[in-house]
Formats: sequence, C-alpha cells, structure tokens
Amino acid sequence: MLKQELGLKQQQKLSPLQIQTIKIIELPVLELEQRIRKELEENPVLDDSPAEKSDSDEEDTRDVSLSEINEDDPIPSYRLHVNNYGKDERPQYNTFSVKQSFTQSLMEQLGFRNLDKHQHAVAAFIIGSLDDDGYLRRDIENLVDDMAFRANIETTEEEVLQMLGIIQEFEPTGVGARDLRECLLLQLANLKQDESTVNATKILTNCFQDFSNRHFHRIMSRLGLSEEQLKKATAKIVKLNPAPGGQVDDSYNDQAQQIVPDFVLTYDNGQLNLTMPRFSLPEIRVNKKYAELLMEAAGSTERQKKEAATFVKQKMDSAKWFVEALKQRHNTLMNTMQAIVDYQETYFQTGDESNLKPMVLKDIAEKTGFDISTISRVVNSKYIETHFGIFPLKYFFSEGLENQEGEEVSTRELKKVLQECVDGEDKHKPLTDDQLVSEMESKGYKVARRTIAKYREQLGIPKARLRKEL
Repeated sequence: MLKQELGLKQQQKLSPLQIQTIKIIELPVLELEQRIRKELEENPVLDDSPAEKSDSDEEDTRDVSLSEINEDDPIPSYRLHVNNYGKDERPQYNTFSVKQSFTQSLMEQLGFRNLDKHQHAVAAFIIGSLDDDGYLRRDIENLVDDMAFRANIETTEEEVLQMLGIIQEFEPTGVGARDLRECLLLQLANLKQDESTVNATKILTNCFQDFSNRHFHRIMSRLGLSEEQLKKATAKIVKLNPAPGGQVDDSYNDQAQQIVPDFVLTYDNGQLNLTMPRFSLPEIRVNKKYAELLMEAAGSTERQKKEAATFVKQKMDSAKWFVEALKQRHNTLMNTMQAIVDYQETYFQTGDESNLKPMVLKDIAEKTGFDISTISRVVNSKYIETHFGIFPLKYFFSEGLENQEGEEVSTRELKKVLQECVDGEDKHKPLTDDQLVSEMESKGYKVARRTIAKYREQLGIPKARLRKEL
C-alpha cells in the first residue's frame, strides 16, 4: 500500500546583499581594497574622485546615504555621497613586512650569476621545485623528465646537479639540500674551519645515524674524539638551521609578503582601545551625472530614456548593495573583534600567553549573536596590531582542558608549562613522556600521556632518548 504525504519544505534564499556581504566579510584589507577598485571600474554609478564644491548653500550639499534612494522618489541633483568611512581621503596606514618571498629571494640571487639563458631556465625550474623548507626532495632523473615535458627544457642530470650546486651557494645557507645531513654539511662548510667545525663535519659525514640516535660513545670510539671535543662539535651542530626555507608547520603562516592589520589595539592608562582604521579604502560616492540621468528619466514614457533609466537603476541597486555590504562588514568585524578583546581582556592587557583563555568560535558567536560561520569568516586571514606584536585572529582561538581545580586552561598554557618542564630537566637523564605526565601533574595540570606526546611533537621536542646530552 502506497502512502502519500504532503510536506512543506522551507528553503532560505540569500538576498544579493547577503551574498555580497558574506563575500566581503572574508576579505582582508588589501584584498578588500582591490575588490573596491574592481567595483569602481565596473560600475559607472560609483565614483571615488573628490567631490566638487556646490555653489548652493550648505544644506544643498549635505551628505546622504545610498539607503535614502529608492525607485519611487526623484533623485536630487545635488551630490550624492556615500557616508560610510569618514571624510579624510587617504589616511596613512602601515604595512608590515612578513618576509620576502623565499622563491623571490632565490631568483634575485640567481640573477647575479653569470649564466646563459638555458642555464638560468634550468636553475629557475629547480628553485620552483624546492619545498617550503628549502629542500629539494625530487629525484634528479624525474626533475630532468619534468623539465622536458612541462617546460620544454632539454637538460641532463649532470647539468641539473651543476645548477643545484650553484643554488646551494645561495642564502640562506643549506638551501637546495636533498636531506638533513646535506643541509647541515652545507652550513658547516660556510663556517670558520676550526677544530669543532671539522669534528662536526666528520660526525655528520661518518656517524650521522649514531648522532641522530644519540649514541655518543660509539662516535667517540669510532672517530677518536674526547668527550670535550664531542661536546663542542655537538654544540656547533645543534645551532645549525634544519629548515633554511624558514617555513614552519604553522596554520597561522601566510604566504603574503605584506599584511595590513585590520584592527589596532592600544593599551593606555589601563584602558584597551580598539580601532579599525580605514587604511587606503577610498570614499565611494555616486556619480552625479548618472544620478541626474535617473532623475531626468523618472516618469518618462520614451523608450530610450526608460532603457537608460533601467540601466542606471540596476547600477544604483548594485552600488547600494555594495556600499551596504561594506558597512555591514565594518560593523561585523568590529563587533566580533571587540567580543574577542572582551573575552581575552587580561591577555590583551599583559601580552602573557598564559593568560590566553580557552576560546572557540562558538564562544564569540554567543557573545555577538552572529552565526559560527560568520565568526569563522571574520577570523580568516585577518590581523590585529597590539602593543606586544601583530597576530592573526586565529591565534586567539584554542581548545582547552581542565586543571586539578576544575578550571579551564588553554592548550597554549599547557604547552608553555610542558616546554618549561623540558627546559628544566637534567639533560643527562631527560624526562620520558610518563615522567612528564607526573611533572605536569605536580604543577597542577592533569594531562594524559598521549596528550603530552602530541604537544611535545607540536612543540618540536624530540623523545627523551633524542634529548640526551653528554
């Protein structure tokens, strides 16, 4: 027997303004500026040129919002001004250099080498094949094939190795290495060749596995080194950079070479003051010529004027949505950041990581009344400048655990305490993960062994056996 059911399904459809706002909220300042420039180019109704002074009295030149415009009202002929970001035309703002692009730096150094066009192309392809940490983990034979198929560059393994040798002379030292040992040896080769450097080179060349496993007595026996000589050589090695590309496995790391903070937080006389500078965002106003065209066409029955009016009306609607989306972005970002500052008030006053409370997107969504998805969009790719540094907003969010008093503590606080435990251990007898659990518990933090192992790995702390020193 077939049973028929009649059901009603409610489906929410986003308005053009909502869609526009969602897209704009996600944009950091520099991309937002580009987006505004694009809108100015594509919509002739919008204009960011300085407004001309009207000959009429001040009342006639008053600022109005695009929200005052609707299709039933005649459009006044005076200047229509979108009063969304204040009156100063180009306030100064700071850009903060994150770092020069790793690839860009290497290509710049390549340009100083006396290479022919073909050699330059081979070397450039190799640079483009390096991992973020500066290593070449591609097989040379496969690299030769890739150049032929992907870049139409005919080369040989010998030539690739020759060009790789040139790249390995670039800064930062160690770049272009194919494994950790080669990376460290390249760096040692650039140091003053004193006894400790020579011994360090011997250790990495002949006893790399033993060194990695901290089998110090085997190394001393095999190379005929004293304990003091081994200590000095080891001290030399541990100061080397294992990742010359400078890329750290960090979810907050952005590839952009420059960032412009969306927010500035100052701390004066015990007060936290949050601002959202306009930076280089242009003032957007309605082009007077198109506004007058719409006014003249209002109520006309002539076909051409109606078509012109329809076109301008569409552009006016688009302009209205865009400007309103900019306003909503400003309000949404400001309200969200203020909620974060209020939630983490003690941290922002002190800059002390241990004061950073556990906080997830849901916490801020509840404080602001925004959806979690909205908070996520606000947080993405946004930065704040504080009196103790510049941070991505994602930095302030973390999961949390409880201490022995039942109070929530952030993962950053736990990691900080864990790091302190490792830093203070006896390096002749490093603490095992089980011992670190006991050490953390003695400090008031109840953490499982697997959690200790996870945090230790995230902090780049090796296992106890690998932390052992002479």
